[in-house]
Amino acid sequence: MGHLSRDSSKLIARLRRIKGQVEGVERALESDADCSEVLRQIASIRGAMAGLTNEMLEEHLRSHVVGAPTASDREHGAEEMIQILKSYLK
Repeated sequence: MGHLSRDSSKLIARLRRIKGQVEGVERALESDADCSEVLRQIASIRGAMAGLTNEMLEEHLRSHVVGAPTASDREHGAEEMIQILKSYLK
């Protein structure tokens, strides 16, 4: 996914924030935090992951389907997206 290299620092920063959130949940569980607080943190992580996933899906569509140089490349990019969505939506 060489096309992501220009935006990889933003994606990595986003992923590091998510990692920090996950570590926060781990600490909360270790310290026997209130379950409602842990659930709020988990919901926040889920939202952050959904945002990251949406960004990646959009980038894939723009680069490998819409912006593909040939019909064959577009078909391949679309097929990849179909397989990704099938996996994601299980």
